[in-house]
Parts: sequence; C-alpha cells; structure tokens
Amino acid sequence: MKRRNLIILTLIIILLALGLAEVLVKNSPSIQGGSPGNNTLGMRLGLDLSGGTRLVYQGNLSQIGNESVASAMQGAIAIITKRVDAYGVTEATIQKMGSNEIVVQLPGVRDVDAAIALIGTTAQLEFKKIEYDSSGNPVLDSNGNTVWIPATAVNSSGQEVALTGKYLKNNAQVVFTANTNEPEVAFNFDSEGATLFSQITGLLIGKPLGIFLDNQLISSPTVKAQIGASGVIDNIPLNEAKTLVIQLNAGALPVPLIGPIERTSVDPTLGADSIRKSLIAGMVGLILVILFMVLYYRLPGVLASAALIIYGILMLALFKLIPVTLTLPGIAGFILSIGMAVDANVLIFERLKEELRAGRNLGVAVETGFNRAWPAIRDSNITTIIVCIILYWVGSALVEPEMQGFALTLGIGVALSMFSAIIITRTFIRLLLGTNVADNLPLFGVSKPAQTSNPKEQG
Repeated sequence: MKRRNLIILTLIIILLALGLAEVLVKNSPSIQGGSPGNNTLGMRLGLDLSGGTRLVYQGNLSQIGNESVASAMQGAIAIITKRVDAYGVTEATIQKMGSNEIVVQLPGVRDVDAAIALIGTTAQLEFKKIEYDSSGNPVLDSNGNTVWIPATAVNSSGQEVALTGKYLKNNAQVVFTANTNEPEVAFNFDSEGATLFSQITGLLIGKPLGIFLDNQLISSPTVKAQIGASGVIDNIPLNEAKTLVIQLNAGALPVPLIGPIERTSVDPTLGADSIRKSLIAGMVGLILVILFMVLYYRLPGVLASAALIIYGILMLALFKLIPVTLTLPGIAGFILSIGMAVDANVLIFERLKEELRAGRNLGVAVETGFNRAWPAIRDSNITTIIVCIILYWVGSALVEPEMQGFALTLGIGVALSMFSAIIITRTFIRLLLGTNVADNLPLFGVSKPAQTSNPKEQG
C-alpha cells in the first residue's frame, strides 16, 4: 500500500511540474495588439477583459432559398473567419446567432471602421466594359454617367459568361510599381478565367476595362494589349489595397450582410481593472479558505490546502491547453470551483473525524471516511456538471460567450475538484499511516475517542 501511495505521489509531482511549466513557461498566442508578455500568464482573454469590438451582422436572405440558408450562413462565417485571420486578429470569435445573424468579436481591435469595412463587404469582383450605341458613342444614363455592362466571353463549354472574381486564384498580393512606387493589387486567374480574360482584353484594346467591387468602380485601366492569366488593379491607396487583397483571397460572401446592426466597444483599461480586481478577489478568497481549513481541520486542512494549490495550478494549465477564453464570468466560475473543491474535502474530513471519534485507527478511518463521503460528492458534482453542460449549450445558442465561459470554467473545476479531493488529498493522508502523526488525534481535530460501554459490566 505504501509503495502504491509513493507511486501516486510521484505522478502527482510530475503532473504538478508539467502544470507549472505550462502556466509559467509556455505562452499562448497574445491578444491583438499585444505580446504574450503583456497578457495574464499568456491566457486567452475574452472581449470583456482584453477590450475590443463586438459586431452583429444580419444576412440578407431575400434571394436565397430556404434550403440554402444554413449553408449560405456557414459559408459567410467561414469567409469572415479567413478575412479576420488574415487581418491578424488571433483570438476572434465568429458565431451564428439565430437563423440569419452573425456575431463577430474582435479582442484588442482598435480600428473599428477598418474592421467593419473588411468584414461586411461582400467583395464581389466584376469586370465590365462600357456600353456603346450604334454610332460608337458611350451610352449615358439619366444622370449623364457612363453605363457599364458585364464583360463576357465564351467559356470551355461554349457558353457566354461574365468574368467575375470567382475565377481568381487565392494568391492576390500588393505590389509596387517600379517607377513611381505606387501600390497595386496583382491577381491571377485560373485556367478558365485566363481564357475569358484573354478574349475580353483582346476585344478591348485601346478601351477601358472597368473593375468593380460590389458594384463600385475601383479601377478602369485602358487595355494596351491582350492579356492572359494575370492583371493588376492600380490607382488604389495602400490601406485599401491591403484590405482588397484579403477580401479577394478569402472569396466573396455567399450572402450579403446588413449592418452592423449592433456595435459594442469595450475599453481595454476596463478589462485590465477587471482582471486586477478578480485576482484580488481570488487571492483573498483562497487565503480565507486555507485559514478556515487549517484552523478547523488542523493537519488534514493543511494537506487539503496543499491539494488546493495543486488544483489551482492544474486548472490554469488546463485553461491554456484547451484553450479556454477567459471572461469575467469565467473567472467567477473558476473562483466558485475552488469552493466546490473545498466542499468535497469538508464532507470527507467530517466523516474522518466521526470514524476517529468512534475509536478506529487512522487507516480504517481514512478509507471508511472517503468511501462514505464519495456518494454525496459524486452525486452533487455530477448534478453541477449537468447544469454546466446545459448553461454552455444555452450560451452557445444565444451566442453569449460570458455564459459559456462561466459554464466551462465551473464544469472543468468541478471535475478536477473530484480528482483533487479523492486522489491528491487521500494520498497525502495515506502517507501519514505508520508514522507518529497518525496517533496524534488532536492534529486531526479530535480530542479523544468516544468511550464505549463494556458489555460484561452491563450483564
């Protein structure tokens, strides 16, 4: 038995060392605009702690059939995710809310207008040509503006189709002209697009080719020669060129977005203040819990406190490994889980004291106390975990990351608390067996065993 306890103790020490290494050494990706060193132990922080922007968009489904709504919205989420990742936001959250809304959370993003332009633009690229009348003059609309019509060509199937961004390869990039160092967006077509582009430019030599993004003319270079597989978009500012490259490489949204219909910004200084207050609350709570356990349960309380510290380190390590995005309610769930971990020890130690008062030795008292307390611990913790699962599901359906964060941290904490109480604390107490400490009942909060009557005297 002692050898088995020593093996378990060794495994606990190894687990503790790995947890410390994960918490103190390994850094998770930092929030936007900061380095891991500026983050709290390299943890992933939610919007309420790191600051940033929350945007809600509504999909315009008027031209999409009911059977295609779900796939169109999922496609939009996938493309927004590509755009946000290319923009450099490392911990963004993009989720569907209801049937036609998308929630985008951008921790650490300061340039909200640029983010809105990047996310909400459909980015449908079209190539158009000027419409001419029978006399060869450009057709004008009622406002006197030139009328542009889709530039079409015959594809490999013999059909006349319009040239759009769907024929582009995902390798657009910003380049600079050799003479003027002006930014341009260089793009390449796939084989089908190259055939169409070659036909169109061959017919438009000496005439302008309009390049439209979401029906807005962004460039109209004059075609000087027939072009095949590549082209450039010039006369575009550098910041717009970078955004356009991201949009072209991510692809056009399958459904137009309306909005943002909601826009919430969180000051990062408020998040830093919340972290500071949460740390103070957590430390004060931990100290008070340890004092109570030591003063009331004596030596078992000391061992439980040591197990509680190990529990906290393992929790933080799990938060980084999974990883868990910490929100303010998530921190509250973590602190609450500390109380849940102590609750299991309280049940065990009360049973242990009952057995010691009944005159049983420490070895029997430990096993009996743990076995009798286990059903209550198991049932209460399983009930809590079920509630956490329900909370997480509801939070996911409502796109409420704060609710999800609370449920996730509390659920992980409750599951780990059972390991802490049943394995770690139990192993610590078992290691006392066979020592002088085992016979020192006051160290366990018991003055002396209860006196039992002698059956012979009663006769």
